[in-house]
Amino acid sequence: MTTAAFSPWILGLTGGIGSGKSAAAERFVELGVHLVDADQAARWVVEPGRPALASIVERFGAGVLQGDGQLDRAALRQLIFADPEQRRWLEALLHPLIGQEIFSYLAKAESPYAVYVSPLLIESGQYRKTQRVLVIDVPQALQVQRTLQRDGTSPEQVQAILAAQATREERLRHADDVLVNDRDVPWLHEQIDQLHHFYLTLRGGQP
Repeated sequence: MTTAAFSPWILGLTGGIGSGKSAAAERFVELGVHLVDADQAARWVVEPGRPALASIVERFGAGVLQGDGQLDRAALRQLIFADPEQRRWLEALLHPLIGQEIFSYLAKAESPYAVYVSPLLIESGQYRKTQRVLVIDVPQALQVQRTLQRDGTSPEQVQAILAAQATREERLRHADDVLVNDRDVPWLHEQIDQLHHFYLTLRGGQP
């Protein structure tokens, strides 16, 4: 069998804030699946010395930098969630660059399939570059509760983040697989293990 026969297909993993995407992603990694997180790629493209960071500073000022020259993501987040126009500008700058980083990385995968994790998989249109979409779903009240406990942010900021993300219904419309993550972590791991065994039987993301 040729090496080409082992070319990995790409699973898009998404879900709203507080849904448990990160815990699901960690389990895939533990199972030996090659994975890249959009948040990781978003950090790569704004490292000091990269053109994107210079553009952000030119737009928003030096107040979005930490003392060591790194991007102050919390300061930038406050600015863009308070102003939809600024958020759209930032997304237009970063999404193409992040996409280049992500799919270059995924192309090197050595597992039968690779996972691309993104909270904005649907909104950015990147789901079109995946062969299958797994949505980690959770009731909105639980999303808010988990996010407040985890991040210590204000309820208003959580609501702003929710408003910037796709609706639950929109995510579910694009889903090939849905995992309702309203129980504990061991249960989540068990569900991911079952999905993993199923995914190993697929070629190109299809049965």
